[in-house]
Parts: sequence; structure tokens; C-alpha cells
Amino acid sequence: MSIFFSTLNQTAFLFGFIIIGYILAKLRILPDSAAAVLSKLENSVFIPALILGTFIRNFTVERIRSAWKLLAISFGIAFIAIVLAILFSKLLTKDKYIRNIYTYGLAFSNFGFMGNAIISSLFPRVFFEYLIFTLPLWILIYIWGVPRLLMADSEKKQTFKESLKNFVNPIFISMPIGMIIGLIGLPLPEWITSLVDVAGSCMSPIAMILTGIVVSSISLKKTFTNVRIYIVSVIRLIILPGIFIAVTQFIKMPPAMYICALCSLAMPLGLNTIVIPSALGKDTSVAAGMAVISHLLACITIPLIFALSQV
Repeated sequence: MSIFFSTLNQTAFLFGFIIIGYILAKLRILPDSAAAVLSKLENSVFIPALILGTFIRNFTVERIRSAWKLLAISFGIAFIAIVLAILFSKLLTKDKYIRNIYTYGLAFSNFGFMGNAIISSLFPRVFFEYLIFTLPLWILIYIWGVPRLLMADSEKKQTFKESLKNFVNPIFISMPIGMIIGLIGLPLPEWITSLVDVAGSCMSPIAMILTGIVVSSISLKKTFTNVRIYIVSVIRLIILPGIFIAVTQFIKMPPAMYICALCSLAMPLGLNTIVIPSALGKDTSVAAGMAVISHLLACITIPLIFALSQV
């Protein structure tokens, strides 16, 4: 029951911000440009700050040296999830842009904000291991997921030069900077670390408010009757963690590693599918529907998955 109520509280917290954004947009308190402005703030300030702070704190020689098994298993599971995500997405739609959104959502869950909250409240002893485990996921997101799926123009094939340009953005640049600072242990003034931490903590609340604004502009009836969104959510929330549970019946893992992997796989669809395309002026109605429905369903599926795995 503790898992159920912890998950319920975290989901209710997230949905509180969605409701705030929805109400502000519906009452016309926010200008029409609010979504574009918030998206640019997310991409230019808040997401880069979150990445920078994560790597500065966790990308150290000692932690990487002592946790190479976590990193290796995380990369392995991530690559398998990416292959499955691509296959499932191709079966669900022929639209290249929507397929990219499905692929990203299936490959990368909300393992950051939601995953961190659940691990820290339910399994605090493995929180450090979880942060290490998710480092490869962050790397894959900002090396492949964001530039190739969310930022690329799906209507035409990119040249090599155009592909390289996708990496020249605040989101990607913040990652190697954070790695370098973390590896060399460069001491930073307290005001800088505080600035980075506070800016990074704004990412999830602003992303959820942005979700509410986007949802206010779409048809809720159409969203909740979109069968494909439910299929994507079920694959993300039940099938992928279910496959992991089945496989680990034959391949045993240390308990901490098992919890880290299961938690990263069982979280709902991530929010980058809304934040990043919105800043580029792309349609985010499907992504908003995926976020709303998957986080609602997660209230039930996360406790069930953990109960099924007998954690």
C-alpha cells in the first residue's frame, strides 16, 4: 500500500501543475504566446540546468569506476528498449513525426522527475545507484533521442552537416560541460551551484504547466478516445517492464540493480515530447495526450508492477 499511496501522491502533485496550466489557459489569464515562451525557457534554461547539475554531481571518477556494472546494464537495457520502441512505433503509425514521438516516449520514460521521487521515497538506500543507472539514459536522450527524434525534420532526410547542427544547442552543450566539471572536480562558487539547482528544479513544474496549456488547446474527447495513445501507454507501463520481469526470472540481478532497472522501465511517458517540439512550433497534441493518459494510468500500473515483481 505504501507504493500505491506514494505513487498516487506524486502523480497528484504532477497533475496539480497540469490543472494550473489548463485553467490559466482556459481563463485567458496567459497570453497566446505563453506556450512558446515557456517552451523556449525550458529548452534554453531549465532543461540545460537540470542536465548540468545532474552531471556535475554524479559524473565523477570514483562513482563511475565503482558503478561500471550499473552503467553497462543500463546501456544494454536502453538499447533493447530503443529497438522495441522503434518496432512498436512502426506498427502503430506511418506518420513519421508521430512515429518519432511514439519512439521517444517508448524508449525513454519519465525516469527523471517521477523516477527520482519514487526511488527516494520508497527505496532511499538505492537512490545513489539509481542516479548512476540513469546516466546512460540521459546520454542517449541528448545524443540520439532529442536531436534525431524530437528536433529533426521528419519530412526530409537530413544531411550529415544538418545532423551535426542538432547538437549545437543549450541542451546538448550542457552535458559535456557537466561531465568535464564533474570529472575534474572543479569547485564552483555556491551561488552558481544554487543557481543551477534552482533552475533545474523548475524543469518539471514548468513542463507540467506547459502540458496543461497544450491540453487546453486540444479536444479532450479526441484525446481520451485515441486508441493508439492507450496502446503506447500500455506498452510503456506494462509490456516493457513485464518483459524485464520475465527475463530476470532466468537472469538474476543484484537487488539494487534490479530495482533501478525496473523503476526506470515502469515510469510513465516522458515530458520532452511536449517541451522540445513545442519550442520548435510543432504539433504537441498527441504528446500531451500521451502524458496525461500515461500518468493517470501509472497510478495503478506502478504499484501493480512492483507487486508483481515482489520487490
